[in-house]
Amino acid sequence: MTPEQNQDTELIQIKADNGPESTGVRTQLKKRMVEFVDLLNIPIQLLYYLPYHSKYNPIEGCWGILYQHWNGGAKLVDVEVMLSWASSMTWKGLYPILSLSKTVSQKGISLTKKAMKEVESRLQLNPVLPKWDIFIQPLLLVIYFSKITLIHGI
Repeated sequence: MTPEQNQDTELIQIKADNGPESTGVRTQLKKRMVEFVDLLNIPIQLLYYLPYHSKYNPIEGCWGILYQHWNGGAKLVDVEVMLSWASSMTWKGLYPILSLSKTVSQKGISLTKKAMKEVESRLQLNPVLPKWDIFIQPLLLVIYFSKITLIHGI
């Protein structure tokens, strides 16, 4: 995000699949999202698709287009062939930008209860859809609004 884009952005909404690796109950995801919000100093709203509602998830349409493009015609024998083949598909006249990450995520990392409590204190869960709508405010704004509340409370 360029500095100009950052300055003009008031809220980032991330619409995410509700799969096991990205669900709103994952402690590491919550921790990283809070850190990301503080880094950008922009609020983020995590919106998860409800179970069995993949037809509304744009990435599912992408997988469908990718599958139609493939149509069993290429032998996907290694990563280079897969990347080369996938980069030739188009969606609305656009080609995908692909990169291969060889980073392996560590599994089994957990937060202490105290650390998790700090992270969860930053999450604002929608009372109607608490598992599917999570709002995270940057720390600087949280402190700023807390001071305003204290001043008005005097």
